Amino acid sequence: MTGSIAAIGMGLAVIGAGIGLASIGGKAMEAIARQPEAVGDIRSNMILVAALIEGAALIAIVFAFLVK
Repeated sequence: MTGSIAAIGMGLAVIGAGIGLASIGGKAMEAIARQPEAVGDIRSNMILVAALIEGAALIAIVFAFLVK
């Protein structure tokens, strides 16, 4: 039973990270379209937040795997 719960947790972590990254990418493109001169700042902030989301998703997957 714990194996299936862990698999659900891993799946939710991946889905959440995917939705978060898609949202960040879309909002960054909107911001760049509105203010093209700030592309460097927007891009660096987008990459930083994407890395934090990926790290949180990786930690969630590892924890779900360890609980299994």
